[in-house]
Amino acid sequence: MNPEVPFPRMTGTADASVRPAVPEDAAEIARIQLVTWRTAYGSTLPSSVLDEWDADAAAASWRAAITAPPTPGHGVLVALERNTLVGFAAFGPAELSPGEQPDPSGPSAEIGTLLVEPRWGRRGHGSRLLAAVSDLARAGGAARLQVWLLEADRVSAGFYESAGWEPDGWARTLDTGASPLREIRWHALLDGGEGTA
Repeated sequence: MNPEVPFPRMTGTADASVRPAVPEDAAEIARIQLVTWRTAYGSTLPSSVLDEWDADAAAASWRAAITAPPTPGHGVLVALERNTLVGFAAFGPAELSPGEQPDPSGPSAEIGTLLVEPRWGRRGHGSRLLAAVSDLARAGGAARLQVWLLEADRVSAGFYESAGWEPDGWARTLDTGASPLREIRWHALLDGGEGTA
């Protein structure tokens, strides 16, 4: 995360908050990722993805994302309930899809992942993470925020739709080595108008 862009708000209350991730969070982020994927996507993701999960490699990857992000616009945030890490979000500058022109509204940022461990769901942690990512993306100069969602993931689609997001017409198919997975891109403008995240 760009150290020159201040964290716009510590969202939440004394019991729930969002903060930038630190290296010591990496193993817990990886654990939450696996638990959430198994719960939410166990029937969608290829079994090899979950069966061959390497917790140490996943933690090392998250540690690198936290300590050495690829650009100043990349960042990782964590959601806490009291002192327990319950969810996380990773974001960075958006890449254009093949044949896509830059958005006329201005630069776009992309949420790579936003997950809350299922047992901590429906307590506002996802909304606080989304608000914090939106604030940071806006402070970093982004005019638009986007995320790719599995077409079959109606829970995540409902979450983003309730926050004012909508599909932007782009889709892609991921070759997983098993059944292809189709993703739909959702977006919101960050200027305070319609579709604001």
